[in-house]
Amino acid sequence: MLFQLLHLDHIVLRCTSLPPMQAFYQLLGCTLERSLPELGLYQFRAGEQLIDLISVDGELGQQGGAAPGVESHNLAHFCLRIAPYDAVALTAFFIEQGIQVSASAVRYGADGFGPSLYIQDPMGNTVELKGPPDTPAVKR
Repeated sequence: MLFQLLHLDHIVLRCTSLPPMQAFYQLLGCTLERSLPELGLYQFRAGEQLIDLISVDGELGQQGGAAPGVESHNLAHFCLRIAPYDAVALTAFFIEQGIQVSASAVRYGADGFGPSLYIQDPMGNTVELKGPPDTPAVKR
């Protein structure tokens, strides 16, 4: 094999309104690492990975076609691994913040089967928050 895939590096989300998106990801614990306003690019640290927010009106965002909305999204969802995972406390926190939250369920992810729940950011992107695995993944 020419290369080995190591891990997810970053995702890029196109946004029609940056301020609520920036506030949402900061609420999740992400920190602004780098910004290039001339390009409409704001990069937030999410653990070892980055979440890039780009304005649909910026140089980079204009390259992606129509803006995301109720009928069009840039992706199905992405998953952030979190610790600790307390479904009751997480649900109460997000409801208090005015964010709808799904029921917690056991789902499969990179680390194996474990609990997770879903929320949506202000642009309608679904974010899965995943706790530690109950059953480790079978890594090949």
